[in-house]
Amino acid sequence: MKLFGLTGGVGMGKSTAAGFLLQAGVRVVDTDDLAHALVQLGQPALAEIKKEFGEKILAADGSLNRAALAENVFADEAARKKLEAILHPRIRECWQTQVENWRKENCALAVVVIPLLFETTAENQFDKIICIACSPSSQMERLKARGWTPEQITQRIAAQMPVEQKIARAHFVIWTEGMPENSRRQIAQITRGVS
Repeated sequence: MKLFGLTGGVGMGKSTAAGFLLQAGVRVVDTDDLAHALVQLGQPALAEIKKEFGEKILAADGSLNRAALAENVFADEAARKKLEAILHPRIRECWQTQVENWRKENCALAVVVIPLLFETTAENQFDKIICIACSPSSQMERLKARGWTPEQITQRIAAQMPVEQKIARAHFVIWTEGMPENSRRQIAQITRGVS
């Protein structure tokens, strides 16, 4: 089985690319989805986050208030590092378990979507790495469309390795300007002969 890592800057089109890979029959696990599952009510990670950050990051029903947590951790690097220390080892364990299951099924190609792939030094786990990228202006427009303020956008971009560095370290780059069909074609070229 070939194992590819998929990364890129925030708002640059990783989820769209993952969707195209799934449509092409490739096995995909997205670490953002794993992170969401790990902080559901009753999960040990949520209890740890509550202990570290207090009740202020919880909604009235005891579930995680993502906006409150994001406001806290993206404004304070030390707080972000604490959150990452709680979540990242659990996330890695989850996707590695999924990869092992795929290996047993002997599928041809699997992809793990990891926004912080290089930041978490996961690159040695993969046969190839794909970086999803676009221009800074497109990135800004996409993040504004999510309803984020300029300050929130700046904080989130600052929390990641510059995309130019990710591009330089990746084996493939998918440029997500223009129509989504362009990205689909680029993905097909990369996966042809593997999946």
